Amino acid sequence: MSWIGWALLSAVFAAATALLAKVGVEHVDSNLATALRTSVVVVFAWGIALALGKHDEIRSLDRRTVLFLTLSGLATGLSWLCYFRALQLGPASRVAPLDKLSVPLVMVFAWLLLGEKLNAAALVGGALITAGAMVMVLS
Repeated sequence: MSWIGWALLSAVFAAATALLAKVGVEHVDSNLATALRTSVVVVFAWGIALALGKHDEIRSLDRRTVLFLTLSGLATGLSWLCYFRALQLGPASRVAPLDKLSVPLVMVFAWLLLGEKLNAAALVGGALITAGAMVMVLS
């Protein structure tokens, strides 16, 4: 399967995550809910890595890789804590679109920090995502 297929599956699971989490945080502190969800993710991810025999590769990781994966994990944790709190306070149908402003932010940061190219179609798409999120949140 190509990256497009994997990305579409990611979107489907992200949608399921938002809906399931909205119900899940209804009667519990959002930080505790995030901790529980994260524990499930940890067990699940390690289970996959162990089942596929990929855990041995951890010894060959260089410091740069470990540093950036650690920073990514911290950013993920902060994102999830904020997302669950937002879901607890607001409707999923408005929280999720606002959360998706990460898409145009990634585009800008990838351009600035990674030197990725932004063509006219990407700029229009990013602007439409931003406008769509704002329309959905402000309506």
